[in-house]
Amino acid sequence: MNPTVIVVHGGGASNISKDRKERVRQGIVRAATAGYNILKEGGSAVDAVEGAVTVLEDDPEFNAGCGSVLNENGEVEMDASIMNGKDLSAGAVSAVRCVANPIKLARLVMEKTPHCFLTDQGAAKFAAAMGLPAVPGEQLVTERNVKRLEKEKHEKGAQKSDHQNLGTVGAVAVDCRGNVAYATSTGGIVNKLAGRVGDTPCIGSGGYADNDIGAISTTGHGESILKVNLARLTLFHVEQGKTLEEAADMSLGYMKSKVKGVGGVILVNQAGDWAAKWTSTSMPWAAAKDGRLHSGIDLGETNVTDLP
Repeated sequence: MNPTVIVVHGGGASNISKDRKERVRQGIVRAATAGYNILKEGGSAVDAVEGAVTVLEDDPEFNAGCGSVLNENGEVEMDASIMNGKDLSAGAVSAVRCVANPIKLARLVMEKTPHCFLTDQGAAKFAAAMGLPAVPGEQLVTERNVKRLEKEKHEKGAQKSDHQNLGTVGAVAVDCRGNVAYATSTGGIVNKLAGRVGDTPCIGSGGYADNDIGAISTTGHGESILKVNLARLTLFHVEQGKTLEEAADMSLGYMKSKVKGVGGVILVNQAGDWAAKWTSTSMPWAAAKDGRLHSGIDLGETNVTDLP
């Protein structure tokens, strides 16, 4: 029996306000616990990462699903991807509008089509064909994100765009059969151009999973992550013999020095080792292993509790 582990992240962030911190912490813990319970019951790594990310997509505190930020037209356009490390099967969707859980749609792309990636109208048509319920677009728009868009538009006039809203959600896991998987989902960047796609649905940037190396989910400034293929780059360092932490530090450092991009990664391997690293101000994360839950938001902060 392999050690079962799940790690989740709630996105690289600038500063999380005090009143939100506790809600964010609870959301991350809920997601990790849900994923870990799936693993404990013998579920696959793919089941676990999809389950954990679904919890985060359903939580308006996170920039995914019903908490997604708005594009320049005040609309929600979401991206997601998922990958199975057993056979490198992968599914991704981008510019998805009226679906509550893009990660479920990404998994359907992986398992029910010969393709890896569907976008926009094609993805919407496929969702309908698969019986995934459509939700009205406005149901995914929160008051907080309407205000964020107004603020960003106002500040953009003053040329203040420093990629503050780097929220993405993600999960990585290893199951009792030794298979690894990742899932990543996001609403993207506030005030983005309609049709903008970031790193999240791009296999090798937003995440990657290969049983022989490990699984990773990334978060941060999408354009920077795309330019350096952050997920695959990190796993390349693991292949070269680096520990998960060393590999994460090297690739995040490279992205910062090369394109001034900040972000974060979570990793897991078949042996049950895991890591959570970031260069953004904070990154809410939680990891469940051996009946213990580790979690944190800011650098140098780790809480450890027993899982129920």
